This record gives sequence, structure tokens and C-alpha cells, in this order.
Amino acid sequence: MPDRIRVLLVDDEKLIRLGFRLVLEAEPDLEVVGEASDGADAIEAVRMLRPDVVLMDVRMPRMDGIEATRQLVAQHPSLRIVVLTTFDLDEYAFAALRAGASGFLLKDAHPHELTAAIRAAHGGDAVLAPRVTRRMLEMFGDRLPENAASDGPASDLTEREHEVFVAMARGLTNAEIGAELFVSESTVKTHVGRVLAKLGARDRVHAVILAHRLGVVPRDAEFDA
Repeated sequence: MPDRIRVLLVDDEKLIRLGFRLVLEAEPDLEVVGEASDGADAIEAVRMLRPDVVLMDVRMPRMDGIEATRQLVAQHPSLRIVVLTTFDLDEYAFAALRAGASGFLLKDAHPHELTAAIRAAHGGDAVLAPRVTRRMLEMFGDRLPENAASDGPASDLTEREHEVFVAMARGLTNAEIGAELFVSESTVKTHVGRVLAKLGARDRVHAVILAHRLGVVPRDAEFDA
């Protein structure tokens, strides 16, 4: 049996953590390794438990999810963080994306959406709905991600990598990119990794921002649902 995805739950409401735990523990490939009630506890829990994915509330006492995300991304570059929010256009959640989160999820999401988001984040996909991407670009699309490259590296992409880059910017998942380009999902993952490395982007969220900054897709382009 493949290694299970290790998940840390971070929320100041115990009942919400319990609800998420019940959903995740019913999945054979997911394992809840711990819980934390605020950002400061989350930082310590990640250090001790080494999860693969963190479900992070953004509004918590003592240390909010934004600052916790910023610190965790700096300390653990391979960690994937999905922030939890009550409203899908929550500016706190967008601030967490800027801090390095891989996407965000509504707290009232259906169980299959929750599990899919965790798997997507772990697999390197961004967890963003099309209209969320639009709003994200409106808020900070004019700012390159930290340490991201400017125009130069985009020209270093091969033709296939450029196709993958554009598809990422349109919000397609690895599976959708594979279907569109008639290649396997594993091949797409390889291309995505090369694209991120050449662009100097930490993850797909930052790559999407960079794509729109560089005009890889028009700012008014329609995003795929």
C-alpha cells in the first residue's frame, strides 16, 4: 500500500477539526497525524509531526493562519498548505496565498471536495476555483511571487513546457492538462516540475500569478471551470 498523505488540522474550533478528522480518516490514503488550535501551535506541530499537507484556518487567536503559513513555507519548502475560510472571496485567504499557501477551501465544502483538495495539493496542483483565480489576480496579479524570475526564464521553456505553463495559467489540473495534450498525468507532472524550476516559482499558485503578469494568457481570458 502506498504511503498515506499525512495531514495536520489547524483550526481554533474543536468541532470543525473533529468534522474534518472524521471525513479524512474514512479515506484509506489519508492520515490525520495531529491537530493544532492556532498558528503558533501549528508551527510546533509541523516540526514534530512532519505532515505532507496542512489544513489551515486563517482567522485564529495568538497567531493567525497568514503568519503561520508565511513561517511554515520558509521553514519547510516542500510542505503544502490549504487554507480554510468561510467566504470564498475572503481577503484573509488571499493574503495566505501570497504568504505561500497552495490554495484554499471553504469550510462547508463537501467531503469529496475536501479529500480532493488535499490530494491535489499533495500532488502539486493548485486548489483554486476559476473565479478565485480571477479575484487573486485582481488583488495582487501585478506583483511577482517572491524569488520568481522575470521575463527571461519564460523564454527558456520548451514548446511543450510552454503549453503546460499556459494550461496551468488557465487553471487546469494535471489530469486535465494530460487529456488536452494527449500525454500521461505522470508526464505532465514532470513538465510542471520543470516549468516551476525554470520560472523560479514555488508552486502552481505563484506560477499562475507569474503567467498573467507576463501576459502568457490575456488578463481578460476566460478560465476553465
